[in-house]
Amino acid sequence: MTEAATDTPVPEGFRPARMGGPFISFNGPLHARLEGERLLLGFRVEPRHANPLKMCHGGMLATFADMLLPMAAMYQADGGRRFLPTISLQIDYLAPAPLGAWVQGQADVLRSTRNMVFIQGLVSADGTPALRASGIFKQGSLIGDGTDRDPLMLRNQ
Repeated sequence: MTEAATDTPVPEGFRPARMGGPFISFNGPLHARLEGERLLLGFRVEPRHANPLKMCHGGMLATFADMLLPMAAMYQADGGRRFLPTISLQIDYLAPAPLGAWVQGQADVLRSTRNMVFIQGLVSADGTPALRASGIFKQGSLIGDGTDRDPLMLRNQ
């Protein structure tokens, strides 16, 4: 794909996702959409995300997975909205995400305990499975009063 391919708009229904502080603002932008109660998160591979072979750098895909899993949990988990710092993150790279590709992921909470949340996700590039990820996240402190169940303001658009 050419660099012009990165000008392709994001899929319909996705909105800019404001999250993660300055680090992700430099590495994004990420976009989000809800399908029912399932969060879909995605980004278009730009030249700044690419390695010398014009494929999305594995570090960018790992960063994306590390945002996807806990954000998906905030839409699925019971209880208050909490900061979910990463304890463990495992990634299997399945296929490349070329320059211009739409990278999209979804995740599922497998189990929550008082102290941890176990999550798995699948990420595709233009519809082809590109990586699978699983992680363990600490049940951190409440964010605000813990009642915000729509941190990306995706409901009632």
